[in-house]
Amino acid sequence: MESKPPVNRDTTFSPLRHGAFRMIWIANIFSSAGSWMQDVGAGWLMTSLSPTPLMVSLVQTAITVPMFLLAIPAGAMADLFDRKRLLLVMQGWLAICALTLAAMTFSDVVTARLLLVMTFLIGLGVAMAVP
Repeated sequence: MESKPPVNRDTTFSPLRHGAFRMIWIANIFSSAGSWMQDVGAGWLMTSLSPTPLMVSLVQTAITVPMFLLAIPAGAMADLFDRKRLLLVMQGWLAICALTLAAMTFSDVVTARLLLVMTFLIGLGVAMAVP
């Protein structure tokens, strides 16, 4: 009599059966979509504030430079401090920065330099939250 090997019933979506994983995965989808909207919106806003190619490209630079500068220190901080608390603080930072930028934009006081500063501050929050 031949014994059959066990059937692997794991599928691509098997991890979604776990509630905690499913919640984190869904939150990550919304977070990524929000980040992409912020990136596109900031670039688009810069085209109306200062439509030079240099200024528009500086928006992407302001978003990515903090990750380049803080990748190693942020990883060290994630190891030294409570990760949950660090993540909550960084998410609060990101919310404050995004709401401030939105308020300045809606009140029509944002300038090209201010947009770059706020985008850089958002990039700092992302760089610190990723590890």
